[in-house]
Amino acid sequence: MKTRSYILFIILSVVAASCARMGRPDGGWYDETPPHVIAAYPADGGTDVKAKKVHILFDEFIKIENASEKVVVSPPQMEQAEIKSTGKRIEVELKDSLKDNTTYTIDFSDAISDNNEGNPLGNYTYSFSTGDHIDTLQVAGCVLQADNLEPVKGILVGLYGETTDDSCFIKKPMLRVARADSRGHFVIRGVAPGNYRIYALQDQDGDYRFSQKAEQIAFTHDIITPSFCDATRQDTTWLDSLHIKDITKVGYTRFTPDDIVLRAFNEPLTDRFFLKAERNEADHFTLFFSYGDKQLPSLHALNFNDKDAFIIEPSVRRDTITYWLRDTALVNQDTLNVQLSYNMTDTLGHLVAQTDTMQILSKQPHARRVRDAQKEWEEWHKKQEKKRKRGEPYDSIMPAKVLQPQIEAPSSLDPDRNVLFTFNKPLSATDTSKIHLYAKHDTLWYTTPLRFQPVMERVPSDSAAILTQPSLRRYELRAEWQPGVEYSLELDSTAFVDMYGNVSPTIKQGFKVRSLDEYSSLLFTIPQTVGQHIIVELLNQQDAVAKRARVVDGTAQFFYLSPGTYYARLFYDDNNNGTWDTGDYAAGRQPESTFYYPDEIECKAKWDVTLNWNPTARPLDQQKPAKITKQKAEQQRKIQQRNRDRAKKLGIAYPF
Repeated sequence: MKTRSYILFIILSVVAASCARMGRPDGGWYDETPPHVIAAYPADGGTDVKAKKVHILFDEFIKIENASEKVVVSPPQMEQAEIKSTGKRIEVELKDSLKDNTTYTIDFSDAISDNNEGNPLGNYTYSFSTGDHIDTLQVAGCVLQADNLEPVKGILVGLYGETTDDSCFIKKPMLRVARADSRGHFVIRGVAPGNYRIYALQDQDGDYRFSQKAEQIAFTHDIITPSFCDATRQDTTWLDSLHIKDITKVGYTRFTPDDIVLRAFNEPLTDRFFLKAERNEADHFTLFFSYGDKQLPSLHALNFNDKDAFIIEPSVRRDTITYWLRDTALVNQDTLNVQLSYNMTDTLGHLVAQTDTMQILSKQPHARRVRDAQKEWEEWHKKQEKKRKRGEPYDSIMPAKVLQPQIEAPSSLDPDRNVLFTFNKPLSATDTSKIHLYAKHDTLWYTTPLRFQPVMERVPSDSAAILTQPSLRRYELRAEWQPGVEYSLELDSTAFVDMYGNVSPTIKQGFKVRSLDEYSSLLFTIPQTVGQHIIVELLNQQDAVAKRARVVDGTAQFFYLSPGTYYARLFYDDNNNGTWDTGDYAAGRQPESTFYYPDEIECKAKWDVTLNWNPTARPLDQQKPAKITKQKAEQQRKIQQRNRDRAKKLGIAYPF
């Protein structure tokens, strides 16, 4: 009896297992059907709508991803619309009052997908009108970073009527808006016939207008007129990822303009105000401002004599000023009371005189420095005592601290580079007769002429004049560097003396200039450059500048290039000041134009590369090579076609 029951149990188990496998031997076919809209209230495309709540119904359960980023309501809503999905329904509640005779669009982009398999609905836009007709025109384009042509993701793009003046961007919210995607691409829908101006805004405060100087913006002086026409395009049907099934021509309505390019930029934050004072080391203090000024601050001492008390070192932008204390007695004074007079920006944007009284405290008090010096002497003395007791040579007087310059002289020097010296403190004396440079020819060393001078730092300027100032602590050693030659740099003791009397020791450092056989050269031929000031920048694989050259007689030349892969961009230096300049909305000035060479450039040793470059041959949004574009385009959501892969695995025909 037990045996029969056991056999029956096995048979039932096998049957049950077979039944379980019959319908879904490996999980069954995937749902690859995107959700479909089956109804909407008010109706999609409806007119004379008064309701502020929208209900959109689907044929299956759906979800919305990143609604706050992807869903855009136009005209823009001052109070953010409430968007939520429940089961097979999407509900949108507009909080603002509806405008009369206006087309409203709710652009969901690709945010909607089914709840189970994530099949995207595609770019879906719902629209209605509060008047007796609905506007259907569109304008499209892209937004790029003006200086490096990076796509600007998430920036708002909006329209104003042609008749509005230039102040509309500052005073009024945009009429219709869209948001740029990861490619910088935008489409503004529901546009009425007419003429418009277009702007882009990285809106920080949600008011849909340029109300803060920190906001990134873009604008154009062109007037755009939306229109449409009939057009055709090719539609490709694929058998699989490698084989094309069919190519057909499909008619569609093309809305124009669809190739607008806006160049986004940040205006310089020129509002000037005092930030802070720091005295991290006892021998100097630094004043920090939000923006520089041609006129340096005036400093009046309250508890010390300020006559010839400082060596003043402004930064190249003059927004950071360091005061080196000449007198060691003043260095030992922990608290400096000063009255500071400087220019600051008032509420109307004008520079006005401001006077502050402040205490500048040393973060290294004199008592602590004395203790540290005593501890250092005791440790040194202990070591010398051990040497004396062992009968080894020892010192009875602790040597003074030396002035040790930082010398940038790599073992392999490029022929177009110079040797740089950096000092921790300003110098009081330099004896160039104690600086020696020797070149080795065959087996003999020969003295080589040199020049030792401060580095001339470029001061930013809006004018055509290139302004420079000598650095107080950075110097360069110049010479006629000969490729393949070995050099020896030798500094005698006391070649340099800093402001506190510290002297440099004897220094010897060798290096070799690389041979010409190790380099490549590159020449760009650039047409239509007569009368233009153009600067070409050679870039590495991180989109950082490796070398710069001006275009002269239609060519830009680069020599002594290390083998490798490079990229290139150029900008039109309109004011001839040597730097790329941003735009200014109030002045109606666009940022200086930037272009990228569209291909990577391979340079090999002993190669001389010549390239023709027409900066305007390609649309601006197709110029920057993908390998150095940091803002990567997000993969477009699409049905994954997993059933085709599953059928191939099972060895059966794909019936779908």
